This record gives sequence, C-alpha cells and structure tokens, in this order.
Amino acid sequence: MCTGGCAKCLGITLIPLAILCLLANILLFFPAGKVAESNDHISREVFYLGGLLGSGVLMIFPALVFLGMKKNDCCGCCGNESCGKRFASFSSILFAAIGFVGAGYNFIVSIVAINKGPICYFEKEGQPTWDYPFSEGNYLGNHTLWETCTKFKDIDTKITITWNLTLFCMLLIMGGVQAVLCAIQAINGLIGTICGDCKCCGCCGNDGPV
Repeated sequence: MCTGGCAKCLGITLIPLAILCLLANILLFFPAGKVAESNDHISREVFYLGGLLGSGVLMIFPALVFLGMKKNDCCGCCGNESCGKRFASFSSILFAAIGFVGAGYNFIVSIVAINKGPICYFEKEGQPTWDYPFSEGNYLGNHTLWETCTKFKDIDTKITITWNLTLFCMLLIMGGVQAVLCAIQAINGLIGTICGDCKCCGCCGNDGPV
C-alpha cells in the first residue's frame, strides 16, 4: 500500500476514536449519568481531561493531516520530483509524535484513575466525607470493598463505581490503540520520506501525474 493510502486509513480510524474519547470524558463529569452537586464529588482525574484533550482535541489534528496526505501533489514542490509527497510524509511524522504524546497522556491518566478508583461518600476516621476510599486498585477484584462507599441521595454506589471504571477503561483502551496507530504512521511517514510514495514513483518519471 502507498504511504499516502496507509496514512488515510489510519486517519479514518483515528477520527471516530477521538470522538469516542471526547464523549467518554464528558460522560465522566456526570456520575451514573446524573449531575454532581459539587466538583468535589467527581474524581480529580476527570478534570485532567485525558480523553477530552489528549486523545480528543489533540488527536484531531494528526488525523486530519493523515487524511489529507493522499491528496498532496506528488511533484509540485520546488520542481523536484516527489518532493511534495516526501515533505508531507516528514510532516506526518511530527504530527504522529503529537498524537502519540496526547494518547500517551490519556493512557497514563486512565491508569492512575483506574488504580485510585472513584471519589465517593464514606466514613473516614469517623467523619463522613467525599474522598478516595480505595488504594492501588484493590477494589477491582474485591467488590465487597465497594460497600465502603455509602449511597448518597439517589445515586447508587455500585452504578457510580461501574460508570467510572467502565469509562476510564474505554479511555485506556482507545488511548492505547491511538498510540499504536500514531507509531505506525511515524514508521510509515519515515518510509515515505526516504522512499517517496509508490504513486509518485510511478508517475513522476513522466511529465506529471497521470
């Protein structure tokens, strides 16, 4: 496959992943689908915006660059055959690096959030408070610990914890996939920079693209 065609496929894949990450991060602001009474009732990792910025907004730019690579003029750069495509391939490496950093940020934030668990309402040293009741992911394999959190008004504790865990797991997986795709494009872009695009090699030996 031509490097431009490969980049386009990666861009097409990254766009829906970025949108899903945006939505997942937004939903985390609404525990169990309800409006929180205070920002203190929402896990702090949600405000780090790993899905909204890292794997969302920041990922849109590389995806658009990858999508447009196939349409770049092969031979229209400085009168040098395939120079335009090579420069586009080199630029895509830089954008792939930006996307990788964004996805990596989301991945790390999601790991920390899953490990710490959500903030909930429970008794801490005899005083009811909103805080992190779990530590080092000990709640993941032991659901009896979920009873540490008590119900608060009409928000069920188990639903809240499941909501938080599911969405951060989605962000973790999608961030990992995005990082892999950006790494693939970095390699693809390097090949395109060194070797040029296969279409360019086939058309620039003539007077122009066919």
